[in-house]
Amino acid sequence: MARPTANFRCSECGWESAKWVGRCGECQAWNTVDSVDAPTRAVPSARISAARVAKPITEYTSGSIKRTTTSIEELDRVLGGGVAPAAVILLSGEPGVGKSTLLLEVASRAAAQGTKVLYVSAEESASQVRMRAERTGALWPYLYLASETDLSTILGQIDAVKPQLLIVDSVQTVSSSLNDGLAGQPAQVREVAATLTRVAKERDLPTIIVGHVTKDGSIAGPRLLEHLVDVVCHFEGDRQSTLRFIRALKNRFGPTDEIGCFQMTGEGIEEVPDPSGLFLSRSVTPVSGTCVTIAIEGRRPIPVEVQALVVASSAPQPRRVVNGVDSSRVAMLLAVLERRAGLKLSNADVYVSTVGGIRLTEPGADLAIAIAVASAARDMPIITDAAAFGEISLAGEVRSVSASAQRENEARRLGYETIIGADSPHVREALRIAFDTGSRQEIRGARPF
Repeated sequence: MARPTANFRCSECGWESAKWVGRCGECQAWNTVDSVDAPTRAVPSARISAARVAKPITEYTSGSIKRTTTSIEELDRVLGGGVAPAAVILLSGEPGVGKSTLLLEVASRAAAQGTKVLYVSAEESASQVRMRAERTGALWPYLYLASETDLSTILGQIDAVKPQLLIVDSVQTVSSSLNDGLAGQPAQVREVAATLTRVAKERDLPTIIVGHVTKDGSIAGPRLLEHLVDVVCHFEGDRQSTLRFIRALKNRFGPTDEIGCFQMTGEGIEEVPDPSGLFLSRSVTPVSGTCVTIAIEGRRPIPVEVQALVVASSAPQPRRVVNGVDSSRVAMLLAVLERRAGLKLSNADVYVSTVGGIRLTEPGADLAIAIAVASAARDMPIITDAAAFGEISLAGEVRSVSASAQRENEARRLGYETIIGADSPHVREALRIAFDTGSRQEIRGARPF
């Protein structure tokens, strides 16, 4: 009789193999193939009582969710108004971005209102967290602190403290004795996350879990981790800047198109309810190579200044350096400007950057980038009260973008009366408006666009 062979299955995508491999043959993920020892058996159907028989959806009533505010408006905005009962929130971000500082602030404000909070630190000692709490003013009697890495011990702490809010930092550093392997491996992360989620649902306990990210920015561990939790938030920011953003990638209780803005200071983390002036330069006199656009981050319009510099080059391949914008998008816009607007840029070095470290990924910034490059190439500033937004096609057409009315209202609120957008059908017409062709022909001294 043939000896049955062990099966192996990928925890990420479910791909099966007759032998163990280090890399999945389907999703190409490393160290996700585990053995499946138990043979599959047919599951018998269960007897359903009359009270649990499925009913038409029209017979069910929808109850409103009673949320608990975190007293941090920017975070409540992203969560959809606050923390839902029994919700499990996964907060991811790069090392050093400020995840622990943000959650310590959440715990501090909840404890200040009389909410019993259990903060479990699996990465730092209790004394290290205490030092940060002294610096940020997070010392409250209702804030309980434990430094544990064993899952069963954390469950014991929950039984002893009986918290109303649980924070675990982080899921990749907690291990369970029921699984072999070190903490952070897919099987361990899956077991820890599933157990914490089950406890949160059984005890109606809101839980916030910190998750690490890989080099490419995705959450470390099995993909199942994101499916288990209710909300997935990403905390991001540039180490050279104090500005931080939090956005929801998944939210079962609210929208996923909101963004929260924070700023890291020496005393901790602070909210930035109106980031209008963070991404604009402070120059009083008009400068060539600059243009303001109105970007949409979530549902919030944010003014961003795009700066460009064009320098003559004798190199066979001129340089194209960008910061805060997509390099391939800039290369396309340079080709459109040269072909459709008559700007000679193939023999010049072009540098494009944003102010304040923000990153523009939407096509609505195309027009502002094109105007800034044209202003730098002509070494002539645009009119001072102009803001531009719109997508540019390869034919040079300016297309409308989403939330145009919201962008225009924000621009006028900040004093930008000349709005350059979809009303200009072509990039040449947009450039004429930006440089005010009719009244400044004698200043330009160059042929019209």
